[in-house]
Amino acid sequence: MASQFISKLKDLFSSKSPVDEAFFEDLSDILIEGDIGGKTAFELTEELEKRCKTVKPSSHAEVRNILQNILCESLKTVELKPEPSALNIYLMLGVNGTGKTTSAAKMADFYRQRGTDNIILAAADTFRAAAIEQLCIHGDNLGIRVVSHKHGGDPAAVVFDAADALASKGCGLVIADTAGRLHNKDNLVRELQKIDRIAASKASPGAYKKILVLDSTTGQNAFRQAEAFHEAVGIDAVFLSKHDSSAKGGCIFSVSKELGIPLAFIGSGETYTDIRFADAERFAADFFAE
Repeated sequence: MASQFISKLKDLFSSKSPVDEAFFEDLSDILIEGDIGGKTAFELTEELEKRCKTVKPSSHAEVRNILQNILCESLKTVELKPEPSALNIYLMLGVNGTGKTTSAAKMADFYRQRGTDNIILAAADTFRAAAIEQLCIHGDNLGIRVVSHKHGGDPAAVVFDAADALASKGCGLVIADTAGRLHNKDNLVRELQKIDRIAASKASPGAYKKILVLDSTTGQNAFRQAEAFHEAVGIDAVFLSKHDSSAKGGCIFSVSKELGIPLAFIGSGETYTDIRFADAERFAADFFAE
């Protein structure tokens, strides 16, 4: 899918056809194929057309550069940094299969490598026994403490106990994995809202963040996931997982532009170091890369 998208985009910008109404219509269709939602794709194309009328680009390459700048401007990013001398809680949210548990482990290692002391992983996805086991394995591999309860236990209680364990050390960071079974949405929403209340009450002021993990390969359905979780508990930032040359993650432009949620992290490969802070300029450039 991504290769077809890149091929069509390349063909459009290397053609000798005029930059006219048909060109912009074709571009809108191609952007939608790149997992940018229809509304955002049309708005981006309209902005491009407007700027082209003002700038009067002399080549298709110049038009492409203008579009890349527009994409960069439309993508909000944020650097999440734990507050020093505070009890920080980062809640990992998202549907099953997006890579929440692995992303939580990557973040734990990422922050530890950058000097954050007292990091605890909280296994608050008690619905899937495998999620608890997986997080414990990550904890063993990284030498990071994991707070967990039995399978089927109260996930809010896990977050409560993890926060208390951290409070005994004075400050640090709890990264909590959570369940994501959207097919049982009402129960999930109630569960997440309870966890949200507990986390908000335990974290230091300004040190609680809700991070939605979106799978780059999911396509436009990722936007609907973002809507659902944002409506349920409010999302502070996105962790875009499984992002590589074959998965462009175009959905994030719609999530950022329409929902106002910034992109915080990019996760790519399987190792703990395959994580970086999001950079709008680099992301926009990568979106066009083969």
